[in-house]
Amino acid sequence: MTSLSELAGTQWTGSAELWTDPMGDDVSRSECTLTVEDGGVRYTWSHDETAHAGSITLHDGGADFTDSWHQAEPMRCRRLPEALGLFQVEGSYGPENDWRWRIALCLRAPTGQLVLQMTNIAPWGEEARAVRMTCQRAD
Repeated sequence: MTSLSELAGTQWTGSAELWTDPMGDDVSRSECTLTVEDGGVRYTWSHDETAHAGSITLHDGGADFTDSWHQAEPMRCRRLPEALGLFQVEGSYGPENDWRWRIALCLRAPTGQLVLQMTNIAPWGEEARAVRMTCQRAD
């Protein structure tokens, strides 16, 4: 299995999907990039022809998540150590921190694609896809 540190310094390009409707039926697509660093990931994407950037910076037991579109202030996330993939983290937000946001980075073994996926979790436990970036190595 590949680790995040083994991919440090690599560049990836691909397509991003963003779901904003409550039913998860309508998707917006754009080009995206991922840069893997030792200890995190930076990415770019766009929505309605406006460029955006984000990052997940790992640290002991957790991560800080930012995105210029919807998370300008760093969201503190906790690592999910038993989860599969290169890493998975989860943070809380909302008026009473009752909503959750899970982020996973995975390397698809059969295709070699790097996938960054974000899931929105409602207070009652329902999970909804929010973002998926699927990339091929560019370097």
